[in-house]
Amino acid sequence: MILDLIDEARQAGARLAPACRAINLDPRTVQRWRADRLAGRPLDDGRFGPRTTPGNALSPSERRRVLATVNSPEFRDLPPTRIVPLLADRGISIASEATIYRILREERQLAHRGTARPRVRHRPRRRIATGPGQVWSWDITYLRGPVRGRFLYLSMVMDVWSRKIVAAELHDAENDDHAAAMITAAADREGVRPHTLVLHSDNGNPMRGSTMLASLQQLGILPSFSRPRCSNDNPFSESLFGTLKGAPEYPRDGRFESERDAREWVDGFVHWYNQIHLHSGIRFVTPADRHEGREAEILAARDSVYADARRRHPERWTGRTRNWTPIRTVVLNPSRARPRPAPAADRGQRHHVVISSATAGSQELAGRRGRNQSSPS
Repeated sequence: MILDLIDEARQAGARLAPACRAINLDPRTVQRWRADRLAGRPLDDGRFGPRTTPGNALSPSERRRVLATVNSPEFRDLPPTRIVPLLADRGISIASEATIYRILREERQLAHRGTARPRVRHRPRRRIATGPGQVWSWDITYLRGPVRGRFLYLSMVMDVWSRKIVAAELHDAENDDHAAAMITAAADREGVRPHTLVLHSDNGNPMRGSTMLASLQQLGILPSFSRPRCSNDNPFSESLFGTLKGAPEYPRDGRFESERDAREWVDGFVHWYNQIHLHSGIRFVTPADRHEGREAEILAARDSVYADARRRHPERWTGRTRNWTPIRTVVLNPSRARPRPAPAADRGQRHHVVISSATAGSQELAGRRGRNQSSPS
């Protein structure tokens, strides 16, 4: 029926593409239908997938044999990747591994097979900081030294809430003794009380060394670790190292002439980052101002400047003034729930909105299928 309508429209002077667009069809679909009609093949609406059973499909009895085999006492604890070779050694072939997996999936039996507990991957625990000295993040990065192939190891500890670098040390080797001494000295300088601080890091050897863990236990600091090979679990330290190696003063070839030069450069960077750098994640105040409690006064003064500018020129403002409210809470490793879009007035804090193109595409396809229910013949 659809082909007859399109042929009638073509005879009246319409072009194929506009005629197909009027009934939400692709011109290639119409061309395929015509080719099938000329070849004498049955017209099959391929838009919804094939409606005929493939010639190489398993018969119902063969499918039952596959299920009976994989669920038998001999094979019920084994995955298809082991079942197929064992059957092949006996001169038996019931189906390919992919076919067995597909059948198990369709029968809702695709689960962990065996008596051992399945591997469980947990996301790192969410850590919430509402003030300084509650959550620290640290990591180690390599700096090129004067000798090719030998590196200097820079350890940096950041307060997640204030973004202040509370410790930075450079050594010619990485081990848990250096890490333990650095954390102990930093906790003493910052006045950390026992059982009030969480120290987050990745799974490197210095982070999990016996000396390091023993020192944390003595200090009453709770260790927290990222998942293996997952840098997203420690984003604050990764971002800090990105800022460090992207600084304009960083050596162009990334190589320092001596350990002393590297140490002096790191000290200068720490001073700039803490005392001068306006951090975009904390309303563009310096980490030192936020860490030491001067943030509220600075942001209140900025808000009054904007409010006065709006009173003098109200025609230049279509909404609220810029949001200078202090950020009260910082979350390390938040849940995977999709964040809501930020209000239009909140321009000072960066927000990440995830848009799933796959979801949008499936919704659009479902709408098209709902509109195209005609038969091609």
